[in-house]
Amino acid sequence: MSSSLLVDKNSPYCPGCGHQSITLGLAKALESLNYDPLDVIVVSDIGCCGLIDPMLACHTIHGLHGRACALASGISIAVDNPKKKIIAIQGDGGATIGIAHLLEAARRNFNLTLIVNNNQIYGMTGGQFSGLSNETFQADHGLADAFTRPFDIVEIAHKAGATYSGRVIAKGDVAEKLKVAISAKGFSLIEILEVCPSYGVQKYSDIENLGYLEKSFVNANNVFTLPKNSQKPLISREAKVDSETFNHSVTKNIKLILAGSAGEGIQSAAELLAKAAMYSGLHVTKKGDYPITVGTGFSVSELIFSPEEIFYTGINEPDVLLVISQNGYDYVKNRIGSNTSTLIDNAVHYEQANISFSYDFKAILGKKNAAISNIAFWLLMNEPFPFTAFEKTVKESKHGEKLGAVLEKVKAIFDEIKLHA
Repeated sequence: MSSSLLVDKNSPYCPGCGHQSITLGLAKALESLNYDPLDVIVVSDIGCCGLIDPMLACHTIHGLHGRACALASGISIAVDNPKKKIIAIQGDGGATIGIAHLLEAARRNFNLTLIVNNNQIYGMTGGQFSGLSNETFQADHGLADAFTRPFDIVEIAHKAGATYSGRVIAKGDVAEKLKVAISAKGFSLIEILEVCPSYGVQKYSDIENLGYLEKSFVNANNVFTLPKNSQKPLISREAKVDSETFNHSVTKNIKLILAGSAGEGIQSAAELLAKAAMYSGLHVTKKGDYPITVGTGFSVSELIFSPEEIFYTGINEPDVLLVISQNGYDYVKNRIGSNTSTLIDNAVHYEQANISFSYDFKAILGKKNAAISNIAFWLLMNEPFPFTAFEKTVKESKHGEKLGAVLEKVKAIFDEIKLHA
């Protein structure tokens, strides 16, 4: 151990809340198992259970409601390291919302632990019942003639294939009980029954009166491992191989947005530009933005190039805006600043922009080549890194021969424009 798992901060929970004892028990259990904070990743859910994030000194991720188990599953697969511990924390509401993710994690036996803090209610929204709310609890709180039989999440996890699943009551020190779940190899679930002084059960003796019994199940299933023939990951650790083949002249961050429409190859063109920057020894981030429909509407890619590590990937005001279509322009126009340099297709009707260059990209070079062409013009005009680096990535791409010919046309047009400038 290099340091404590628990940050010395005041409790964010209501006085008497069971989340406090669970948080303390989790930190104690991890420390007792000799986990270093840097070897622990905790994914929390929306709700009171999500207040745990700042209390822990380990890596933490705050997910969408019901999606903590799904996020933790992805992290477990990506990390694929038995020395690391992945923990997801959900309330009974979040566990109900994301029950399909729980089933998949148990069925495939991903190596992670899911802690379900069950206080019988949705605490942040006023005390509504959840899918785990006990029948007696429902009847005692106004649903005497219309209660709904709850899920038994412990048995569900067990039958789905979890290595370990158990239910405990958060009375006293729960560290030893948490250690059992955390030590299990594969998917483990521990449901912890707790009090909620605002809306739920007020005393631990009342939890026992609801008919809850502590129990546990064990399966002897193999832990999930990635198949050897699995697809190449979306984010490759080898993405920067062969970098620094070219030199660059970038001295500070360049924030660039490529804006167009679906079907114009915006995302793939941006990936080629990002790879060219990496070949030139730069740090790069890329984020795609497009609507749910995917095949229609805008398509935008945000890139940052930097000679130093990039710690914030957001772009409020771009340094460079490359616009291919009206859809793209309309989506990003409110982010154009006084210092934004814009290269734009002549077909786009724009209200304001510091136009550095405009051209008939689509009309002359084709819809599917407009993004590549706009990028090429920007590189030839500014040379933040060599144009030959971009040529290299283009020629290495799936349609390298065809796109290489497009770049030759762009260079010829650029030379012609430069000659008559």
